[in-house]
Amino acid sequence: MYGTPPPPPERDTPSPPAATNRTWAAIWTLTGQRIIGVGTTLRRVSDDHAPLDGPDQQDPADDRPDGAPAGERVAHRPRTTDPLELGFTPRKPVPWLAPFLLISTGIRTLLAMLFGAYLDKRELQNAFGDDAFRQAGPDGGLWLDYVADLGDGFNATYSVAYLLAQPELTVDGHRLPRAQTLVMGGDQVYPSAAYASYEDRCKGPYQAALPGTPPERPTLFAVPGNHDWYDGLTAFLRLFVRSRDRHFGGWGTGQSRSYFAVELPAGWWLLGVDDQSGSYLDDPQLAYFDEVARQLGPESKVIIAMPAPTWVKAADHPTAYDSVDYFIRTIIDPTGAQVRLLLSGDLHHYARYAGPDRQLITCGGGGAYLYPTHKLPERIEVPPRDTLARRASRAQPYDLVARYPDAARSRRYGWGIFPRLPFRNPGFTTLLGTLHTLLMLAMAGAAANWADTTEQRLFSVPLVMMLLVTVLAAALFAKPPSASGKRHARHWILGVSHGLAHVGLAAAGTWAWLALPFYDWPWPLPVVAAAVLYGPVSGLVASQLVAAYLLVAGSFGVNVNELFAGQGIEDSKAFLRLRIDPDGTLTIYPVAVDRVSRAWQVNPDQSPTASWLTPKVPLTPRLAEPPIVLR
Repeated sequence: MYGTPPPPPERDTPSPPAATNRTWAAIWTLTGQRIIGVGTTLRRVSDDHAPLDGPDQQDPADDRPDGAPAGERVAHRPRTTDPLELGFTPRKPVPWLAPFLLISTGIRTLLAMLFGAYLDKRELQNAFGDDAFRQAGPDGGLWLDYVADLGDGFNATYSVAYLLAQPELTVDGHRLPRAQTLVMGGDQVYPSAAYASYEDRCKGPYQAALPGTPPERPTLFAVPGNHDWYDGLTAFLRLFVRSRDRHFGGWGTGQSRSYFAVELPAGWWLLGVDDQSGSYLDDPQLAYFDEVARQLGPESKVIIAMPAPTWVKAADHPTAYDSVDYFIRTIIDPTGAQVRLLLSGDLHHYARYAGPDRQLITCGGGGAYLYPTHKLPERIEVPPRDTLARRASRAQPYDLVARYPDAARSRRYGWGIFPRLPFRNPGFTTLLGTLHTLLMLAMAGAAANWADTTEQRLFSVPLVMMLLVTVLAAALFAKPPSASGKRHARHWILGVSHGLAHVGLAAAGTWAWLALPFYDWPWPLPVVAAAVLYGPVSGLVASQLVAAYLLVAGSFGVNVNELFAGQGIEDSKAFLRLRIDPDGTLTIYPVAVDRVSRAWQVNPDQSPTASWLTPKVPLTPRLAEPPIVLR
């Protein structure tokens, strides 16, 4: 049942020149357990040489100052920030309101909802290894990092990765050495789980942050989030669940499934659960954790890493917490072990709810756009009393005791929608300009009765159709069909009002346009003038109308995600550094970064484990709240 994850590699070899799609079937023995993996290798940022196993075996790299095995070429360190030098392309933040991205994301979400059960690869993982792992530091304790929602824009993702990779951080007077274990809590890539996105937005930045394996040989475990599931978990399994090249930059990868169990020092356990974007827990996964539970007892203390903070989402969706409650009630509770800590990402901020004997922490600040904290409920009951589960656990109250950024700052961030919306989402502004140009032409044609020729009538825009499209689109925007949860009256009221506001703006724009001489020009010059002159101006003005709508709607709990996704705020990031002492004391340090770096330079330090790039202005991490101590 137990296995030790293979040690991470000592060096990198060059990436293959092009993407490879070769099917492999490998059988690898790990402490008496067989792991059988079937998948496809990807184009890799690097292809590391696996060091020899065992404390008494000499690694050939020990004889070379550069750390590379004898007879093999040293890993290339970039001399510039050019993508050809880095081996990946640093990406800008995802423009979440871009029209094609909105459509593709909506389609992917809908497909995942409709066909997720048919694409669920968790049942197939029963053929993979069933190992649990042990992690402990040389002093009998352990340092462990938790980061989630990380694969977005380079500046934010690499700022967090850079801090995680440093040998030591000094944060508010606390000396925090680099962790021996790194847990990625879900949504390792945005917007979808394409292999190129993983390379550029996730693996590449972490490779650049920790290119070589440090002496402590840290290990990485990952939980898939909803964005990792958009391709049925294919790319996630190929990257994190492998039987060869088991590395992720300087971190070694050890898990054999999309979920895992790790025995930590002093009776602590870490269980990473995969609930397939809020669905049920599959039978092979339950059987795996049933076997793990045989090692638990009344003295055991459990940390559960979940893909989403269902304890918060259950406030609006009472069934959201059912899978977590079932897992705790049927797997953990019969052993007498205590679940002391639930960890999750998915919501891109830091928030902690404290209960009688358990802490519920959301920490999704690994790089994705900031999500607000001022709309979080001050008190929740977990599980909720109105759950439909017939055998739910007894409800316990939990109070919101800490959040980052604080509520006042979160509200101030909301007002930034006015300048950021058109700047971050030029495609969305273009779409609005196109819509308003068509609306204006339809209204102008009806008002001026200028469609006199056959060609003009063929190219005229039906006014009624444009009005219906505008109002319906605004109503659907308030609560898209792919969004979870019920549609309430406030969604209809705000959505329809938003659509009517655009109709009013189009009417004002038509009045202004008819006061100009352009509509008297011979056809088709009025259409050309409208596209060239009216479209850009109306798009910019309409974007400010959308910004005002989002700000008002957000105060009613509608389109809160869009209010912040449209801004793509890179700052206010966070991760957790946890310390388990040999006596069993767990200390949680929530590390916050108020401002990420936006300018990078090549690191003059050429040591194998030194980050390739360093910030031109040093990052200044601080604690989001004082350390939390659990015993």
